[in-house]
Amino acid sequence: MKIDAFLRGGLAEASAEAAAAQASGYDGVHSAELGHDPFLLLGQAVGGAPGLEFGTSIAIAFARSPMTVAYSAWDLQALTGGRFYLGLGSQVKAHIERRFSMPWSRPAARMREYVLALRAIWQSWQDGSKLDFDGEFYRHTLMTPMFSPGPLASGPPRVLIAAVGEEMTRVAGEVADGLIAHSFTTRRYLEEVTLPAVRAGLARGGGDAEKEFELAYTPFVVTGADEESMAASAAVARERIAFYASTASYRGVLELHGWGDLQISLNALARQGKWREMGGLIDDGMLGAFAVVAPLDELPAAYARWVGGLADRTGFTPPDGVDADATAELVAAVRTTAAELAVSGSERAGKSA
Repeated sequence: MKIDAFLRGGLAEASAEAAAAQASGYDGVHSAELGHDPFLLLGQAVGGAPGLEFGTSIAIAFARSPMTVAYSAWDLQALTGGRFYLGLGSQVKAHIERRFSMPWSRPAARMREYVLALRAIWQSWQDGSKLDFDGEFYRHTLMTPMFSPGPLASGPPRVLIAAVGEEMTRVAGEVADGLIAHSFTTRRYLEEVTLPAVRAGLARGGGDAEKEFELAYTPFVVTGADEESMAASAAVARERIAFYASTASYRGVLELHGWGDLQISLNALARQGKWREMGGLIDDGMLGAFAVVAPLDELPAAYARWVGGLADRTGFTPPDGVDADATAELVAAVRTTAAELAVSGSERAGKSA
Protein backbone atom coordinates (compact mmCIF):
# COMPACT_ATOMS: atom_id res chain seq x y z
CA MET A 1 0.00 0.00 0.00
CA LYS A 2 1.33 3.41 -0.99
CA ILE A 3 0.98 6.33 1.40
CA ASP A 4 0.56 9.87 0.10
CA ALA A 5 0.83 13.29 1.68
CA PHE A 6 -1.62 16.07 0.88
CA LEU A 7 -0.42 19.49 -0.29
CA ARG A 8 -2.15 21.85 2.12
CA GLY A 9 -0.52 25.17 1.27
CA GLY A 10 -0.26 27.31 -1.84
CA LEU A 11 2.25 27.60 -4.68
CA ALA A 12 4.92 29.16 -2.48
CA GLU A 13 4.84 26.22 -0.05
CA ALA A 14 4.39 23.32 -2.47
CA SER A 15 8.05 22.48 -3.07
CA ALA A 16 8.95 22.52 0.63
CA GLU A 17 5.89 20.43 1.48
CA ALA A 18 6.89 17.82 -1.08
CA ALA A 19 10.47 17.74 0.22
CA ALA A 20 9.17 17.24 3.77
CA ALA A 21 6.90 14.43 2.57
CA GLN A 22 9.81 12.65 0.91
CA ALA A 23 11.93 13.04 4.04
CA SER A 24 9.10 11.55 6.12
CA GLY A 25 8.93 8.43 3.98
CA TYR A 26 5.81 9.10 1.95
CA ASP A 27 5.45 7.48 -1.48
CA GLY A 28 3.79 10.45 -3.14
CA VAL A 29 1.94 13.70 -2.78
CA HIS A 30 -1.43 14.70 -4.13
CA SER A 31 -3.24 17.97 -4.68
CA ALA A 32 -6.93 18.77 -4.57
CA GLU A 33 -8.96 21.38 -6.38
CA LEU A 34 -9.87 23.51 -3.39
CA GLY A 35 -8.42 27.01 -3.18
CA HIS A 36 -5.68 26.52 -5.78
CA ASP A 37 -5.17 25.01 -9.22
CA PRO A 38 -4.18 21.36 -8.58
CA PHE A 39 -1.95 21.11 -11.66
CA LEU A 40 0.06 24.22 -10.81
CA LEU A 41 0.55 22.98 -7.25
CA LEU A 42 2.07 19.74 -8.50
CA GLY A 43 4.23 21.56 -11.02
CA GLN A 44 5.75 23.51 -8.15
CA ALA A 45 6.02 20.47 -5.89
CA VAL A 46 7.99 18.23 -8.27
CA GLY A 47 11.27 20.08 -7.81
CA GLY A 48 11.20 19.52 -4.06
CA ALA A 49 10.84 15.74 -4.24
CA PRO A 50 12.10 14.24 -7.50
CA GLY A 51 11.58 10.65 -6.34
CA LEU A 52 7.91 10.80 -5.35
CA GLU A 53 4.74 10.04 -7.26
CA PHE A 54 2.34 12.92 -7.89
CA GLY A 55 -1.37 13.00 -8.46
CA THR A 56 -4.51 15.10 -8.47
CA SER A 57 -7.09 13.99 -5.96
CA ILE A 58 -9.03 15.45 -7.49
CA ALA A 59 -9.10 17.83 -10.46
CA ILE A 60 -12.62 18.76 -11.53
CA ALA A 61 -13.08 17.34 -15.00
CA PHE A 62 -16.21 19.16 -16.08
CA ALA A 63 -14.69 22.55 -15.27
CA ARG A 64 -12.36 22.05 -18.25
CA SER A 65 -12.40 20.56 -21.72
CA PRO A 66 -10.65 17.21 -22.23
CA MET A 67 -8.06 18.94 -24.43
CA THR A 68 -7.11 21.39 -21.65
CA VAL A 69 -6.68 18.58 -19.14
CA ALA A 70 -4.81 16.45 -21.68
CA TYR A 71 -2.08 19.09 -22.00
CA SER A 72 -1.75 19.66 -18.23
CA ALA A 73 -1.57 15.94 -17.48
CA TRP A 74 0.89 15.27 -20.33
CA ASP A 75 3.23 18.00 -19.12
CA LEU A 76 3.16 16.67 -15.55
CA GLN A 77 3.77 13.13 -16.78
CA ALA A 78 6.82 14.44 -18.65
CA LEU A 79 8.01 16.57 -15.72
CA THR A 80 7.81 13.67 -13.26
CA GLY A 81 9.35 11.10 -15.58
CA GLY A 82 6.16 9.04 -15.69
CA ARG A 83 5.24 9.29 -11.99
CA PHE A 84 2.01 11.27 -12.38
CA TYR A 85 -1.57 10.05 -12.12
CA LEU A 86 -4.60 12.06 -13.13
CA GLY A 87 -7.39 11.88 -10.57
CA LEU A 88 -10.65 13.28 -11.95
CA GLY A 89 -13.93 14.07 -10.26
CA SER A 90 -17.27 15.31 -11.50
CA GLN A 91 -18.19 17.65 -8.61
CA VAL A 92 -21.93 18.38 -8.30
CA LYS A 93 -24.35 20.24 -10.54
CA ALA A 94 -24.47 23.48 -8.55
CA HIS A 95 -20.70 23.97 -8.64
CA ILE A 96 -20.30 23.07 -12.32
CA GLU A 97 -23.12 25.34 -13.46
CA ARG A 98 -22.91 28.20 -10.93
CA ARG A 99 -19.21 28.30 -9.96
CA PHE A 100 -17.57 27.23 -13.22
CA SER A 101 -20.36 28.21 -15.64
CA MET A 102 -19.99 24.93 -17.52
CA PRO A 103 -22.59 22.43 -18.76
CA TRP A 104 -23.89 19.62 -16.57
CA SER A 105 -25.74 16.52 -17.71
CA ARG A 106 -25.62 12.77 -17.07
CA PRO A 107 -22.34 12.89 -15.12
CA ALA A 108 -21.43 9.20 -15.38
CA ALA A 109 -21.96 9.07 -19.15
CA ARG A 110 -20.11 12.38 -19.54
CA MET A 111 -17.17 11.18 -17.43
CA ARG A 112 -16.93 7.96 -19.43
CA GLU A 113 -16.71 9.91 -22.66
CA TYR A 114 -14.31 12.43 -21.07
CA VAL A 115 -11.78 9.70 -20.28
CA LEU A 116 -12.15 8.15 -23.73
CA ALA A 117 -11.55 11.59 -25.27
CA LEU A 118 -8.38 12.00 -23.18
CA ARG A 119 -7.10 8.65 -24.35
CA ALA A 120 -7.80 9.50 -27.99
CA ILE A 121 -5.91 12.79 -27.67
CA TRP A 122 -2.97 11.13 -25.93
CA GLN A 123 -2.82 8.36 -28.52
CA SER A 124 -2.56 10.94 -31.29
CA TRP A 125 0.37 12.55 -29.49
CA GLN A 126 2.04 9.26 -28.66
CA ASP A 127 1.95 7.58 -32.07
CA GLY A 128 1.08 10.41 -34.45
CA SER A 129 -2.25 8.87 -35.43
CA LYS A 130 -5.11 11.02 -36.66
CA LEU A 131 -7.23 12.55 -33.90
CA ASP A 132 -10.81 11.62 -34.65
CA PHE A 133 -12.97 11.57 -31.54
CA ASP A 134 -16.63 12.36 -32.11
CA GLY A 135 -18.81 11.71 -29.08
CA GLU A 136 -22.08 12.86 -27.61
CA PHE A 137 -20.53 15.46 -25.30
CA TYR A 138 -17.06 16.12 -26.73
CA ARG A 139 -15.61 16.34 -30.22
CA HIS A 140 -11.87 16.50 -30.94
CA THR A 141 -10.95 16.14 -34.61
CA LEU A 142 -8.12 18.61 -35.17
CA MET A 143 -4.49 18.14 -34.14
CA THR A 144 -1.80 19.64 -36.35
CA PRO A 145 1.87 18.80 -35.70
CA MET A 146 2.60 22.25 -34.28
CA PHE A 147 0.21 21.65 -31.37
CA SER A 148 1.27 18.11 -30.51
CA PRO A 149 3.80 17.85 -27.65
CA GLY A 150 5.06 14.55 -29.06
CA PRO A 151 5.46 11.12 -27.46
CA LEU A 152 6.59 10.29 -23.93
CA ALA A 153 8.95 7.44 -23.08
CA SER A 154 6.71 6.62 -20.13
CA GLY A 155 3.52 6.72 -22.15
CA PRO A 156 0.35 8.53 -21.03
CA PRO A 157 -0.49 9.00 -17.35
CA ARG A 158 -2.84 6.72 -15.45
CA VAL A 159 -6.37 7.99 -14.92
CA LEU A 160 -8.32 7.50 -11.69
CA ILE A 161 -11.95 8.53 -11.27
CA ALA A 162 -13.49 9.68 -8.00
CA ALA A 163 -16.80 7.92 -7.43
CA VAL A 164 -19.43 7.25 -4.77
CA GLY A 165 -22.52 6.20 -6.71
CA GLU A 166 -22.71 2.84 -8.43
CA GLU A 167 -23.01 4.22 -11.96
CA MET A 168 -19.88 6.37 -11.74
CA THR A 169 -18.07 3.50 -10.01
CA ARG A 170 -18.87 1.18 -12.91
CA VAL A 171 -17.51 3.80 -15.31
CA ALA A 172 -14.26 3.86 -13.33
CA GLY A 173 -13.94 0.11 -13.67
CA GLU A 174 -14.72 0.23 -17.38
CA VAL A 175 -12.48 3.05 -18.65
CA ALA A 176 -10.10 4.16 -15.87
CA ASP A 177 -7.00 2.75 -14.21
CA GLY A 178 -8.35 3.18 -10.72
CA LEU A 179 -10.94 4.65 -8.40
CA ILE A 180 -10.63 7.32 -5.74
CA ALA A 181 -13.08 6.48 -2.98
CA HIS A 182 -14.55 9.45 -1.14
CA SER A 183 -13.67 9.85 2.54
CA PHE A 184 -17.43 9.86 3.10
CA THR A 185 -17.43 6.10 2.59
CA THR A 186 -17.60 3.28 5.09
CA ARG A 187 -15.79 -0.05 4.87
CA ARG A 188 -19.17 -1.73 4.54
CA TYR A 189 -20.12 0.49 1.60
CA LEU A 190 -16.80 -0.20 -0.09
CA GLU A 191 -17.15 -3.94 0.33
CA GLU A 192 -20.86 -4.28 -0.48
CA VAL A 193 -21.38 -1.55 -3.09
CA THR A 194 -18.15 -0.06 -4.44
CA LEU A 195 -16.09 -3.17 -5.17
CA PRO A 196 -18.93 -5.12 -6.84
CA ALA A 197 -19.63 -2.08 -9.04
CA VAL A 198 -15.93 -1.87 -9.96
CA ARG A 199 -15.95 -5.53 -10.93
CA ALA A 200 -19.06 -4.97 -13.06
CA GLY A 201 -17.31 -2.08 -14.79
CA LEU A 202 -14.18 -4.11 -15.40
CA ALA A 203 -16.30 -6.81 -17.01
CA ARG A 204 -18.11 -4.22 -19.14
CA GLY A 205 -14.74 -2.86 -20.27
CA GLY A 206 -13.63 -6.24 -21.52
CA GLY A 207 -12.53 -7.92 -18.31
CA ASP A 208 -8.81 -7.57 -19.06
CA ALA A 209 -7.16 -9.82 -16.46
CA GLU A 210 -3.85 -7.98 -16.93
CA LYS A 211 -5.33 -4.57 -16.16
CA GLU A 212 -3.90 -3.02 -13.02
CA PHE A 213 -6.71 -1.26 -11.18
CA GLU A 214 -5.86 0.88 -8.17
CA LEU A 215 -8.17 1.81 -5.27
CA ALA A 216 -7.27 4.97 -3.38
CA TYR A 217 -9.08 5.48 -0.08
CA THR A 218 -8.49 7.98 2.71
CA PRO A 219 -10.90 7.71 5.66
CA PHE A 220 -11.61 10.42 8.20
CA VAL A 221 -9.39 10.26 11.29
CA VAL A 222 -10.12 11.12 14.92
CA THR A 223 -7.03 11.12 17.10
CA GLY A 224 -5.15 12.99 19.78
CA ALA A 225 -2.64 12.65 22.59
CA ASP A 226 -5.26 13.15 25.34
CA GLU A 227 -9.03 13.29 25.89
CA GLU A 228 -9.23 17.01 25.13
CA SER A 229 -7.47 16.74 21.78
CA MET A 230 -9.47 13.61 20.91
CA ALA A 231 -12.71 15.50 21.59
CA ALA A 232 -11.58 18.45 19.45
CA SER A 233 -10.62 16.11 16.60
CA ALA A 234 -13.98 14.33 16.87
CA ALA A 235 -15.87 17.62 16.67
CA VAL A 236 -14.09 18.51 13.42
CA ALA A 237 -14.78 15.07 11.96
CA ARG A 238 -18.47 15.22 12.91
CA GLU A 239 -18.86 18.54 11.10
CA ARG A 240 -17.13 17.23 7.98
CA ILE A 241 -19.19 14.05 7.94
CA ALA A 242 -22.38 16.09 8.43
CA PHE A 243 -21.43 18.41 5.57
CA TYR A 244 -21.12 15.54 3.10
CA ALA A 245 -24.12 13.71 4.55
CA SER A 246 -26.30 16.74 3.80
CA THR A 247 -25.66 16.28 0.06
CA ALA A 248 -28.21 14.22 -1.86
CA SER A 249 -25.49 12.77 -4.10
CA TYR A 250 -24.03 10.85 -1.15
CA ARG A 251 -27.30 9.66 0.37
CA GLY A 252 -26.76 6.11 -0.86
CA VAL A 253 -23.97 5.62 1.70
CA LEU A 254 -26.33 6.62 4.51
CA GLU A 255 -29.16 4.46 3.20
CA LEU A 256 -27.01 1.33 3.28
CA HIS A 257 -26.73 1.83 7.05
CA GLY A 258 -30.36 2.86 7.58
CA TRP A 259 -29.52 6.56 8.05
CA GLY A 260 -31.08 7.91 4.85
CA ASP A 261 -33.61 10.21 6.54
CA LEU A 262 -30.78 12.04 8.27
CA GLN A 263 -29.77 13.55 4.93
CA ILE A 264 -33.01 15.55 4.81
CA SER A 265 -32.50 16.97 8.31
CA LEU A 266 -28.88 17.87 7.62
CA ASN A 267 -29.74 19.47 4.29
CA ALA A 268 -32.32 21.69 6.00
CA LEU A 269 -29.72 22.85 8.53
CA ALA A 270 -27.17 23.42 5.77
CA ARG A 271 -29.59 25.71 3.96
CA GLN A 272 -29.79 27.75 7.16
CA GLY A 273 -26.01 27.82 7.56
CA LYS A 274 -26.16 25.96 10.88
CA TRP A 275 -22.93 24.04 10.37
CA ARG A 276 -22.11 23.33 14.04
CA GLU A 277 -25.64 22.14 14.75
CA MET A 278 -25.21 19.70 11.87
CA GLY A 279 -22.21 18.08 13.53
CA GLY A 280 -24.28 17.44 16.63
CA LEU A 281 -26.47 15.04 14.65
CA ILE A 282 -23.55 12.70 13.97
CA ASP A 283 -23.62 10.24 16.87
CA ASP A 284 -20.79 7.99 18.00
CA GLY A 285 -22.04 5.11 15.90
CA MET A 286 -21.90 7.14 12.71
CA LEU A 287 -18.55 8.63 13.67
CA GLY A 288 -17.12 5.15 14.15
CA ALA A 289 -18.47 4.01 10.78
CA PHE A 290 -16.84 6.82 8.82
CA ALA A 291 -13.66 7.54 10.80
CA VAL A 292 -10.66 5.77 12.25
CA VAL A 293 -10.99 6.64 15.96
CA ALA A 294 -7.87 5.96 18.02
CA PRO A 295 -5.44 7.71 20.39
CA LEU A 296 -2.26 8.89 18.71
CA ASP A 297 -0.15 6.02 20.05
CA GLU A 298 -2.65 3.47 18.68
CA LEU A 299 -3.37 5.28 15.41
CA PRO A 300 -0.92 3.49 13.04
CA ALA A 301 -2.29 0.04 13.86
CA ALA A 302 -5.92 1.22 13.79
CA TYR A 303 -5.42 3.05 10.49
CA ALA A 304 -3.66 0.11 8.85
CA ARG A 305 -6.43 -2.26 9.96
CA TRP A 306 -9.04 0.12 8.54
CA VAL A 307 -7.60 0.46 5.03
CA GLY A 308 -5.76 -2.86 4.90
CA GLY A 309 -7.12 -5.31 2.38
CA LEU A 310 -9.00 -2.53 0.60
CA ALA A 311 -6.76 0.31 -0.49
CA ASP A 312 -3.77 0.25 -2.81
CA ARG A 313 -2.92 3.79 -1.77
CA THR A 314 -4.07 6.11 0.97
CA GLY A 315 -3.54 9.72 1.97
CA PHE A 316 -2.36 9.79 5.58
CA THR A 317 -2.21 13.19 7.30
CA PRO A 318 -0.86 13.34 10.86
CA PRO A 319 -2.66 15.62 13.33
CA ASP A 320 -1.56 19.23 13.71
CA GLY A 321 1.40 19.74 16.01
CA VAL A 322 3.17 16.49 15.14
CA ASP A 323 6.78 17.27 14.18
CA ALA A 324 8.74 15.86 11.24
CA ASP A 325 10.39 13.03 13.19
CA ALA A 326 7.10 11.90 14.70
CA THR A 327 5.44 12.08 11.27
CA ALA A 328 8.12 9.82 9.81
CA GLU A 329 7.58 7.35 12.65
CA LEU A 330 3.81 7.35 12.11
CA VAL A 331 4.15 6.80 8.36
CA ALA A 332 6.63 3.98 8.88
CA ALA A 333 4.39 2.36 11.49
CA VAL A 334 1.32 2.51 9.22
CA ARG A 335 3.30 0.95 6.36
CA THR A 336 4.81 -1.79 8.54
CA THR A 337 1.49 -2.73 10.12
CA ALA A 338 -0.28 -2.76 6.75
CA ALA A 339 2.41 -5.04 5.34
CA GLU A 340 2.15 -7.40 8.32
CA LEU A 341 -1.63 -7.55 7.95
CA ALA A 342 -1.25 -8.27 4.23
CA VAL A 343 1.13 -11.13 4.95
CA SER A 344 -1.08 -12.63 7.65
CA GLY A 345 -4.09 -12.28 5.38
CA SER A 346 -2.26 -14.11 2.59
CA GLU A 347 -1.25 -16.86 4.98
CA ARG A 348 -4.85 -17.29 6.15
CA ALA A 349 -6.03 -17.39 2.54
CA GLY A 350 -3.42 -20.00 1.71
CA LYS A 351 -4.47 -22.20 4.62
CA SER A 352 -8.11 -21.84 3.61
CA ALA A 353 -7.25 -22.86 0.05
